[in-house]
Amino acid sequence: MNIIFTLIAFALALGILIVIHELGHYWVARLSGVKVLRFSIGFGKPLLVKKYGADQTEWAIAAFPLGGYVKMLDEREGKVSPHEAHRAFNRQTVSRRIAIVAAGPIANLLLAILLYWVLFMHGVPGIKPVLGDVPKQTAASVSDLKKGDLILNINTQPVATWQDVRWYLLQDAVQKSIVKIEVQNTKGELSFHTLDLSGLTAEDLDGDLLEKLGLSIFRPELTTRIGQILPDGASAQAGLHEDDVVVSINQSQVQRWEELVEWVRKSPGLPLLFSLDRQGKVVQLTVVPDGVVENGTKVGKIGAGPWVDPSQKKMLLTQVKYSPLRALQESVRKTLDTAIFSLKMLFKMAIGEVSLKNISGPITIADIAGQTASLGFVPYVSFLALISISLGVLNLLPIPLLDGGHLLYYMVEIIKGSPVSERVMEIGQQVGMAFLLTLMAFAFYNDINRLLIGS
Repeated sequence: MNIIFTLIAFALALGILIVIHELGHYWVARLSGVKVLRFSIGFGKPLLVKKYGADQTEWAIAAFPLGGYVKMLDEREGKVSPHEAHRAFNRQTVSRRIAIVAAGPIANLLLAILLYWVLFMHGVPGIKPVLGDVPKQTAASVSDLKKGDLILNINTQPVATWQDVRWYLLQDAVQKSIVKIEVQNTKGELSFHTLDLSGLTAEDLDGDLLEKLGLSIFRPELTTRIGQILPDGASAQAGLHEDDVVVSINQSQVQRWEELVEWVRKSPGLPLLFSLDRQGKVVQLTVVPDGVVENGTKVGKIGAGPWVDPSQKKMLLTQVKYSPLRALQESVRKTLDTAIFSLKMLFKMAIGEVSLKNISGPITIADIAGQTASLGFVPYVSFLALISISLGVLNLLPIPLLDGGHLLYYMVEIIKGSPVSERVMEIGQQVGMAFLLTLMAFAFYNDINRLLIGS
């Protein structure tokens, strides 16, 4: 994938999330009568500063873009004129200070609700949860699930797509639950099956959970006819066209799409000689698969999809779309479910039941931003919503230096009747800084480790 495209997609996502977060602080501060001195996107030396409004608030873009801040008038940080003292942040009631600090993370959660609302009204395409081959000695096999079964409900929750199946089973896997699944077989008969997830380990949650359980997407027999070419992918760069039929790769005959995929996945960065049938003419092209890290392993991708018979597409594909009111309800539910699940995952990581490998840093997030942006509007907006929730949840954690740390201080202030001492806050800052640096180190280590293992 084009690195410039990836960086643009990442920068756009980061910019949107930071601006919304800081606007949350800014708007509530202004509503509370607090004077805002600076609204900054990024940290460090300002690269661009403009003053606007009656208060001549500085709107700045700074050198280090991974974050931002809203600087408010505060007697603890400098001299304040007596006629403006009532507008200082530290002079506000505890409830107002709580509202101002909490507004940033809440803004991120509201953004996620808005994005999901738009998606659910627009329509989210998906693959119907029809089972493919069920390997022996897997949880799915033990529960007597069969190829062709259509999953209808998981623990009474209706599922419409494979994404729903993955989401519900991931939540149950983290809780090590025993899951009840309702399916409809190829004859239209309904049956219930029990999927035991109690024996899953932290390692089992790494990678593709559905594959470990023996659940896979039903795939019709596909030929090597190209049905879709993604812009900027290896296929487009090499000159492949839709309706080309791949006859051989490196002079080895291929007849099924799975064979083509196998060749591509095992050859990241390696030139492959494609022999094509293009409207009866033999064409040879060299395709170099892009390297993409999946579950800690680098695999090849060429940005091409198979041709699928329209009748099969209709049978296997679906679209989740709601009325405006129902879409709003579903967007709120999805945002809250994701936020709660994020907290559960953090707790499980803290006690060692979920691997710390699940922590991702900016390198992985940038890669996902590029991948989702290349796939189109729905995947990219879904990515934005998910990252916005993660940012909101992270900032609400009761860790000094984060918004949640300040909220913790205000809770203590309410209980003891006076502000937390400067000494306690100073120690808290040191502890918070140590925690955040450790978290960042883990995130960067995981990012780099994925790249190194993949190489």
